[in-house]
Amino acid sequence: MNLKLITSVALAAGLIAGCGKPDQNTDENQSQANTQSEVATQAAAEILAKKDAAQNNIDELYQNAMSTLFLHRPISATLYGLGEKELGASMDNKLEDYSPASEQAMRQKLSHLSQQIAEYPLVDAPAGVRETKQVMANIARYYAGHADFPIGYIDVWMGLSPFIVNQINGPLIDTPRTLQTDQKISNEQDALVYIERLAHFDQFVESVQHKFDADAKSGWVPPKIILQGAIRYLENFVKAEPENHPLVVTFSEKLESISEISQDKKQALIDEAARQVSEVVYPAYQAITEHVKAALDSTRVEHGIWAQPEGAKYYQDAIRQLGDSDLTADQIHQIGLDEVKRISQEMDRILSSQGYKKGTVGARMKALNEEPRFLYEDSTAGRKQLLDDINGYIDDITDKMSGVFKTKPPYQVEVRAFPVEIQDGAPGGQYTPAAVDGSKPGIYWINLRDMKANPKFGLKTLTYHEANPGHHWQISLNLAQEDMPFLRRIAPYNAYVEGWALYSELVAKELGMYTNDPFGDLGRLQAELFRAVRLVVDTGLHHKRWTREQAIEYMAKTTGSAESDVVSEIERYMAWPGQALGYKMGMITIVKLRDEAKAVLGEKFDLAEFHDLVLLGGAVPMTVLEQKVKRWIDSKQ
Repeated sequence: MNLKLITSVALAAGLIAGCGKPDQNTDENQSQANTQSEVATQAAAEILAKKDAAQNNIDELYQNAMSTLFLHRPISATLYGLGEKELGASMDNKLEDYSPASEQAMRQKLSHLSQQIAEYPLVDAPAGVRETKQVMANIARYYAGHADFPIGYIDVWMGLSPFIVNQINGPLIDTPRTLQTDQKISNEQDALVYIERLAHFDQFVESVQHKFDADAKSGWVPPKIILQGAIRYLENFVKAEPENHPLVVTFSEKLESISEISQDKKQALIDEAARQVSEVVYPAYQAITEHVKAALDSTRVEHGIWAQPEGAKYYQDAIRQLGDSDLTADQIHQIGLDEVKRISQEMDRILSSQGYKKGTVGARMKALNEEPRFLYEDSTAGRKQLLDDINGYIDDITDKMSGVFKTKPPYQVEVRAFPVEIQDGAPGGQYTPAAVDGSKPGIYWINLRDMKANPKFGLKTLTYHEANPGHHWQISLNLAQEDMPFLRRIAPYNAYVEGWALYSELVAKELGMYTNDPFGDLGRLQAELFRAVRLVVDTGLHHKRWTREQAIEYMAKTTGSAESDVVSEIERYMAWPGQALGYKMGMITIVKLRDEAKAVLGEKFDLAEFHDLVLLGGAVPMTVLEQKVKRWIDSKQ
């Protein structure tokens, strides 16, 4: 309870009571003042008690939403470093149950919590408290998915993901990767818990298979090309001898640093992990591989979500959730075409000034991508040099950001190459967040499958997007807001998160990171063009019924990107309808809000203050961000 506020109310009541008529008896005046003061104090206490109780109750709803999600997603709990303190139970020895019944139970509970939070009465609450309620109701709905689509699975990053088996993410890919990267092993008990998880892989994989079958039974079947990519991953996953599998190798590496465990005990633990991989993990993955192969004949030849039952309705909800827009697919397609034209004209000016005047922008960028001066050597040394350069770019921009960013995140960022076994289906770059307690840094993953897909002129921009001031900066600042409900601290709103990262590329230019580097600026524009093209091909695939080949041809021709990069990108959009819309749609909104604030405030506009305003409240729906910026403008005026 706010005792300071109660004292202030009592003092104010006493002062008001003391303003009686001059001819009243002083003792009577004092008695009346005391009585009124006591009444005011009691009234204030009752009001605050009700508000505290209300806040406590709604905080319980927030906690319930968090617990519901992570008790069903123990692998994600490990990713964020959540355990008994936050969830009331340790999750580190558990795997996830994706069976239809389990998924339905989680989604129904979250949907109910979303409604409870939305309807909860908060009388006279401050704007920040009301905002948290609005966002938390929305987050619970995000993780509940659309009630009309019980298909797919709930991903802690993307919400409703339509295909539980695909080539780029999903339980079969994300679970072993998280165990390798994020499960902490600092003593013998941790090691035993890790082995216990390996022993549960058969049940976990079986639950995925049950969900895959249930979706197929309802007519929800992934495109054939998606399952073919998934099969390639699954086959590669079991290629190594069990003792050489990453699940065993990374476990062994973690054990090496623990001096309290004897070498004999370490070896016994490693041997047991290898046995579990051989006798439980591999048979489970081999079984589902054969199961998915058997399903190939019944998959869809169509490439867009439109071909699924009520696919058009699903896509419109994906536009709402992942693009954060009420626009139609046709309107977004046109925005994409307009942005492609604008950005291509800017690129043409730079290319012409550097002597590249013949051919389309895409053809000239493709030719540029073949020039040896822009390529890293396809070797161990070349890959090391690339990673060293990325670290240098992070250091350089972080130094320059101090003038336009006030608050610095407490978490470190580390650059790593994607593991070889998943790089074929992985994107060019990706970010995974730090552990809440700082025991693990944020990780900027880069795909080194094809060195031509990482030309030197594009590497700066990718780094600013994934690390600073992009994903790492934003997500780490979000995670550090300890006064917010945890689900707000990890809020995954796609248009905000990806829009911010794309906006960060523009901020890097404004900070002078491309001064005297016209080819680097071309790389920035090519990256923005890539995001504009995404608006065209995503809506093309899922609304206008483009084929995969049409989308690949359009993207490759327009951007001039390496073909290997374009193929994996298009197949990614096939697996994630609507996700590709968030980048440009979010950036457009952030730039618009900044321009509006500048126009209204003039000299009162402070860019560093604007960045704090956008970042410190955490990721939010764009309508909420618009409200925040409007309130900020009004307060500055």
